Amino acid sequence: MFSCFTLRSVLLLAATCLLLTAVVDSAEQVTTCDWYPLSIHRLYCEHGVISVDQALYGRTSALLCADGNPPQHLANLQCARQGTVDNLKTNCNGKTSCELIMEDFRTPDPCAGTVKYLQTNFTCLPAITVVACESSEAHLYCELGRTILVYGADYGRRDRTTCTYRRPLSQIENTECLHPTDIVSRRCDGKTSCKITASNAVFGDPCKGTYKYLEVAYTCT
Repeated sequence: MFSCFTLRSVLLLAATCLLLTAVVDSAEQVTTCDWYPLSIHRLYCEHGVISVDQALYGRTSALLCADGNPPQHLANLQCARQGTVDNLKTNCNGKTSCELIMEDFRTPDPCAGTVKYLQTNFTCLPAITVVACESSEAHLYCELGRTILVYGADYGRRDRTTCTYRRPLSQIENTECLHPTDIVSRRCDGKTSCKITASNAVFGDPCKGTYKYLEVAYTCT
């Protein structure tokens, strides 16, 4: 399912590890049929960061993901797995893109014998993104009279390009080190400025031997 949005303005402010994108909030919807073992549910914001509004794994529509399936596998329209929206928010909020494996939602099965799908409604929010390499400090800042509101934060590694200078391959090859954290939100929300060190002492060590970084998306309210 595709959706359209109008981009009114884009303001790009380049600074060290700092990207500010000013755009109009855009509402998006993504539906992924759970037909294949390795199906991937992918959310993406061309501008801004993801803020999940609603999410459903199950079936509430007679039409979605119905092609080629017998009626008895489509009849249950009151099928919804508990905890789905919390899962999406934890893994995707504050990121420009997010990929989830459908297999992670199949247990427990909310309705055995029913063809299911994962559908997410989300908004792309204007955001400031800060990246701090391990052992360095992230500085969140708002102009006087405005305060920090953290959309999401991750401490770990999800690519081989960020914070890789003079690092051996063994320290950057693990790109599945995803560790969402609410520590930044607890320490920084409501403040005009906030500093936090990207370290195992603060966030724990989600993947030993991997050189990590802290990625924070926030806005000034």
